[in-house]
Amino acid sequence: MLEGKALVQDTDMPWKMQVQATAAASEALDLYDVFDCKSIAAHIKKDFDKKYGGGWQCVVGSNFGCFFTHSKGSFIYFTLETLNFLIFKGAAAASSSPPPSP
Repeated sequence: MLEGKALVQDTDMPWKMQVQATAAASEALDLYDVFDCKSIAAHIKKDFDKKYGGGWQCVVGSNFGCFFTHSKGSFIYFTLETLNFLIFKGAAAASSSPPPSP
């Protein structure tokens, strides 16, 4: 296990959830090849969906860009080993215009 070796870049998660995020990432790295980012991300997402309810998203890799809206208190971005991890619970963006009439 690699717990405690994650470098958190940015977060608004409560401390206990941050610990769970880095522990889930460490566990996934123990189970999957470091190049199997899709399986690593799926493992973490399923763990968070089970513990904290559905709607979690997870992105894993060494080079990616993103733009998203997240629920308050559900975002973390950290590095572990050679990979970057982005975990968040999605949120609907506030609409600037009303929906179209039927």
